Amino acid sequence: MTALSPAPASRTNVDQAELDKFQVLASRWWDPNSEFKPLHDINPLRLGWIIEQAGGSLTGLNVVDVGCGGGILTEALASSGPASTLGVDLADKSLQVARLHALESGVPAQYEKIAVEDLAARQPDHFDVVVCMEMLEHVPDPASVIRACSQLARPGGTVLLSTLNRNPKSWLFAIAGAEYILKMLPRGTHDFNKFIRPAEMARMARQAGLELQAFMGLVYNPITQQYSLTPSDVAVNYMASFRKPA
Repeated sequence: MTALSPAPASRTNVDQAELDKFQVLASRWWDPNSEFKPLHDINPLRLGWIIEQAGGSLTGLNVVDVGCGGGILTEALASSGPASTLGVDLADKSLQVARLHALESGVPAQYEKIAVEDLAARQPDHFDVVVCMEMLEHVPDPASVIRACSQLARPGGTVLLSTLNRNPKSWLFAIAGAEYILKMLPRGTHDFNKFIRPAEMARMARQAGLELQAFMGLVYNPITQQYSLTPSDVAVNYMASFRKPA
């Protein structure tokens, strides 16, 4: 019997149920009072941190936003002066929303439906800044995504990731609190078992050839309804900055 060739990355490292969640909500991506309100609220914070970790400016750089969804972060990145900004995702409806909004806003962001692994095979060592936010906890194999992000980055480039920590506090805040009590997110948005501890992320990134630069926690205050960045608290939402050695 002839052995079957491995399926393309776009068919293997994808959870259709996860894609379907965001397809259903696609029309509400740009409503700041919708289920995507948390993303709108944290966008200025994460954009500022991305720019800081990229050396203080995106001017003239090539940037890719992996798992871009409806383009909330992609447009913010594209408005910050890079030479090019590409958003990639596998959800058709989300990409349609992103493209339409970019046309309406005039922001020079480009979008493509492609798996990050396939993009990395096509354009290795190409991007100065690789961003993958709020995606790793939604794929079957986050290590594959991190490897692809490393491959996409040019030597000396920056890779920035974000996800949710896996511990009792993150379950309480991100699932019980955000989905059931405060109803900031639809129930079932997250699967606790897919959350990633910082040490696990660091290990996967190291195995992908990346050097850890910094972790940054993203903390929500339910009383003030404000988000803030703090390097001392990565117990729930956190971002990580890595460098690809030159």
